[in-house]
Amino acid sequence: MFTALIVLVLAYLLGSIPTSIIVGKVLRGIDIREHGSGNAGGTNTFRVLGWKPGLFVTLVDVFKGFVAAYWLPQWIAPQLADPHLLQLGAGIAAVFGHIWTVFAGFRGGKGVGTAAGMMLALFPEAVLYCLLIFGAILLATRIVSLSSISAAIAFPLILTIFRYVLGREVPLPFYLFSFFAAALIVYTHRTNVRRLLNGTENRFGQPKKK
Repeated sequence: MFTALIVLVLAYLLGSIPTSIIVGKVLRGIDIREHGSGNAGGTNTFRVLGWKPGLFVTLVDVFKGFVAAYWLPQWIAPQLADPHLLQLGAGIAAVFGHIWTVFAGFRGGKGVGTAAGMMLALFPEAVLYCLLIFGAILLATRIVSLSSISAAIAFPLILTIFRYVLGREVPLPFYLFSFFAAALIVYTHRTNVRRLLNGTENRFGQPKKK
């Protein structure tokens, strides 16, 4: 029990590393949350600092989720016979850390990159299909938030097809979590959803609308 708690705490702290905020301070001496969309994530880093810092932030955020869900349980609690629940817990802790980072006043990003890294560790094939959906919608609309929400919603649907149509082995904890993950991503994008409904959401490559 104590070992599992250590894993969860470390996963939260790992997820809490405010990548975009650090990069903004180092490169421009700014708080990224005070510019662009005001979000401390990869998309806003692309918008404010350019594609190279944006790509770096995105990759690091994905890596945080992957390390938390895949490596931390193996390193610290390798004796567990069924690591699925601890992997889930560690991944969720990392996503929570990214969204509510303890290192930056509990104001972080929207959790998409870190959640993607977590899901990549737990079910990589489903993530591949989600990435294809994300890319297709982004190419068609140039709206990152719509692409992220669509990919998140697609994740539990893909696992449902794997589990009940194709007869693939999908651990029940992973399957149930996929619905929670989709709901969490939609929740963190609730302001984007309002702008999408109003037709005022920003498109990738365009200045932020006033």
